[in-house]
Parts: sequence; C-alpha cells; structure tokens
Amino acid sequence: MTDLAAVHERLLEILAPYRDSLVATKDGPGGLSLEIAGLEGKPWGYVAGTRLGKRYVSYYLMPVYGSPALRATVSPKLEKRMQGKACFNFTTIDEDLFAELEDLTKRGIAAYRDQVPDMPAVVGGAAQRSR
Repeated sequence: MTDLAAVHERLLEILAPYRDSLVATKDGPGGLSLEIAGLEGKPWGYVAGTRLGKRYVSYYLMPVYGSPALRATVSPKLEKRMQGKACFNFTTIDEDLFAELEDLTKRGIAAYRDQVPDMPAVVGGAAQRSR
C-alpha cells in the first residue's frame, strides 16, 4: 500500500460510522462521497467525502463551510491543511490532526442532523431516524 493509500484508508475510518446513516453515492478506490438520503446529487445533499489524488488525499466536510461557529473551532494546525472552505489535504497520517478531524466530523454531522429532520442519526453504530 502506498503512503497516500494508507492516508486515504485512515480518513475513510473517520467516515465509517456515518456510512449507515448517509448514502454513499461514490465509493471506490478514488474516493468516497456521503450524502443525505433523498438529496443525492443536490449541492446541499453532500455532507462529507474523500478523494485520493496523485500528490495528496482530500477530506471534504461541508458542515465546516455551512457553519461559521464550527469553522471557528478548527485549530491553527488543522487550518494549515485547509484548501478552500471545506477541504483538508493530507500527505501523511497525523493522528493528532485526524483525532481533531474525527471530532469535527462528529460535531458537524450532528449539526447537519439538526437542520435536516429526516436525516438518520447514528446510534450505537446503527442508523436511527432523528425526531
């Protein structure tokens, strides 16, 4: 496994708890896209994903773009990895940054659930409808 492939696998582990509550519209060696069921293909339906590139791996987290309050919690070290408003690029595994990204993902997806009442919630590893 190449270094970037290992980085990609580790980032996929961060998204693994949400695979049952969101729809994987793209899931292959080049990346993963997770969207809200019923909103697939719509710009506001995309929640998170990865893309394995030639020089780095991108991790997309749309709640960061949609919530200035969530964006304000990004550490300066993780912010250095940002490209644009909702993308983080990595070339190596950095467990401290990935732990922060995991927490950011958890809080961000929970915030999305508050805005989309029919979005399933992850409870004990199984999808449960919120509200």
